[in-house]
Amino acid sequence: MTVTVQPVATRRDRKLFLELPWKLYRGDPNFIPPLRQNQKEMVGYARSPFYDDAEAQTFLAWRDGEVVGRIAAIFNHAHNRFHNELRGFWGFFESIDDERVAHALFDAVRSWFAVRGVTQLRGPTNPSLNHECGLLIEGFHSPPTFMMTYNPPFYARLVESYGFHKAQDLYAFFGSVDMLDGLDKKLAFIAEESSTRFGVKVRPLDKKRFRAEIETFLRLYNESLASTWGFVPIGDREIKAMSASMKHLILPELALIAEVDGKPIGALFGLPDYNPRIKEIDGRLFPFGIFKLLNRKRGFKKFRVISANVTPEYQRWGIGLVLLRGLVQPVLDSGIQEAEFSWVLESNRLSRSGLEKGGALLDKTYRLYDYPGEGANGAPA
Repeated sequence: MTVTVQPVATRRDRKLFLELPWKLYRGDPNFIPPLRQNQKEMVGYARSPFYDDAEAQTFLAWRDGEVVGRIAAIFNHAHNRFHNELRGFWGFFESIDDERVAHALFDAVRSWFAVRGVTQLRGPTNPSLNHECGLLIEGFHSPPTFMMTYNPPFYARLVESYGFHKAQDLYAFFGSVDMLDGLDKKLAFIAEESSTRFGVKVRPLDKKRFRAEIETFLRLYNESLASTWGFVPIGDREIKAMSASMKHLILPELALIAEVDGKPIGALFGLPDYNPRIKEIDGRLFPFGIFKLLNRKRGFKKFRVISANVTPEYQRWGIGLVLLRGLVQPVLDSGIQEAEFSWVLESNRLSRSGLEKGGALLDKTYRLYDYPGEGANGAPA
């Protein structure tokens, strides 16, 4: 049976590309459908400010007249400028369990980039590290939380059999309110000492100043992660687009800002786990799905801490613990029972250590891959 890969070129191709996950994951209880409009934007089929500084080409794999796989080649110019390198990315990968299909898709991506003089590849990014990214390699026992990826276990074999090597792992940690009583008392002491020493004030997001507040969160995100592996700052237009899209999703009490003398120096950003509701509406926001998604601001069982960021001059002084302490009472008041802290880079020892000392449990592992594999000096492994 011959496998062919063709670039997406028509409206029908786009429809087949977007709808393939529903076909491949049929019957999988852990599958959460993507929000359809958001997926169009993320692959470049609808307007997205990410593609002001990036370009993408999507591909479909065919076998016997049937679509059996898909992938996107993503040229992230902002990444290459920021890191002074020439690297291509791939994402939105889906495939049946057939190495011929997966390898043909990766061949198509490599060929597309080769014409542009690019040989180094990294993925999966959907479409960047500031969005959904990583291949799930451990933790298939439960569905993903909001804005985290999911895939079958065999995807790692398909990717690695092509010659991709691990670049970095991303971790998701689990916590529950039942674990609060067992927290190390030293952590509370550190948080109190840090708060007193610097005069830290923690407050929830002010929805009356929503746009400015979200821009403050994202500015702190950019400042605090500047030296982090793979990081690329979020651009101004993306910040504005993200703030607009998040307005109706945020619970202010789960988004905290730490201030010293009125100046924001840290932020913790959490969102309820909307995935059970997204599954209920099958990813369709319109015409009525958006009401089912947003009409109840309570009743969530779980939430995700997406980021806890502290500006460089205040890092290693316990400000992250101060923010987490400020989150405890709002979580208890909301009735939420579980939390996921994701994602955390394996190389981010400070964040990993803080979560582990706080009793959080490693629950899922995601992996980013490089091709060809690189050694410590950047040479092929």
